[in-house]
Amino acid sequence: MTLPKKFLPVVILGIFLLVAAVIKLNPPEAQRRPGGNGPQIAVETQTIAARDYTIRIESYGTVQPRVRSMLVAQVGGQIVDTNPNVRDGGFFERGDVLLRIDERDYAADVSIAEAALADAQQVLAEADARTQQAREDWERLGNAGEPTDLVLRIPQLKAAQARVRSAESSLQKARLDLERTQIRAPFAGRILRKFVDLGQVVSVNTQLAEIYATDVVEIRLPLRNRDLQYIDLPETYRHTDETARAGGHVEIRSELASQGAWDAELVRTESAIDETARQLHVIAQISDPFGTTATGRTPLKIGQYVTARLAGKTLPNALVVPNNTIYQGTYVYVVEDGVLKRRDIDIAWQNDSEAIVTAGIAPGDELVVTPLGQVTSGVRVSILGSADSERGAEGRVRPAGAGDGGETP
Repeated sequence: MTLPKKFLPVVILGIFLLVAAVIKLNPPEAQRRPGGNGPQIAVETQTIAARDYTIRIESYGTVQPRVRSMLVAQVGGQIVDTNPNVRDGGFFERGDVLLRIDERDYAADVSIAEAALADAQQVLAEADARTQQAREDWERLGNAGEPTDLVLRIPQLKAAQARVRSAESSLQKARLDLERTQIRAPFAGRILRKFVDLGQVVSVNTQLAEIYATDVVEIRLPLRNRDLQYIDLPETYRHTDETARAGGHVEIRSELASQGAWDAELVRTESAIDETARQLHVIAQISDPFGTTATGRTPLKIGQYVTARLAGKTLPNALVVPNNTIYQGTYVYVVEDGVLKRRDIDIAWQNDSEAIVTAGIAPGDELVVTPLGQVTSGVRVSILGSADSERGAEGRVRPAGAGDGGETP
């Protein structure tokens, strides 16, 4: 049986009244979180402790030879012989003959000079004999007094002596030119570049090869201005007998050689600030850089880019914190009585991983090492591993985000 339409609103109203009565008699129970007095964040902490800390200063540079020379011809002629090691990258020892120029012309000059010297010596002998004969004649004739230089032929004797000295110098120069036809290595080293080859005719001052010494190489290392107070710079004081102050140990590494590192030593400090970089540079030296005596070490190359770690001063009772605990470079978070606290800090020195803090924290503080996002100072926290952290996670709120987040008001 269908109800008349005029009764339909009455039926709907009755249904609503019935539902309202049921809800009133059986109200729903609200699920509530525990009270706000419990911890809201679980964090890890690190107890800050003062300790002796040796600063390691990072720098970089390129390998350069300490001694680099350009071999040039001191005499002219045709190159008639070359050492097999005179090639780019070739090694040689001190005194090795690297190149030889045709010596026949210079050997002839030596013979000519020797003959000229013999002739000059013969003239000197005659002049000396005439001087002795003139003195004997003066005395035999009974002349009183000392004879003059002209009587004794002293000017002629001095001219003969000068002629001998000149001939000796000419012979010495001829022998020197003959010796210079053999280009010898001034030190043990290596060929950087070769410019001439067998059969080429060279003249005086022709560049033959560029060489460098292999006993020691140097690396020019820039230092940041903030690092200067934390390292002992090698200096020499001329007004005292004090020897140069050693600048300490340097560890050299390169991406081209993954096997180990090279030991270097600071040997000197440049006398002026670099005008371009506005930084002071120090010089580090590596002995035996090409592995001639060391084993298991990759030889260095001239021009190779390297990174350096310089041993700086050791600071007593330093407070060192990881960089990832510092936010915006100015503050950290610590836990005091279960409450998160923000601490503004002063950083004295910092590298890529650690920072030395001089104000804002103290030994014994619990430094928060868990990355935090947008959090408020004063939030109650629990330390992971402590009794508080064993409570249920129902009232715990994990921080969203990490890194250099700021603090919400």
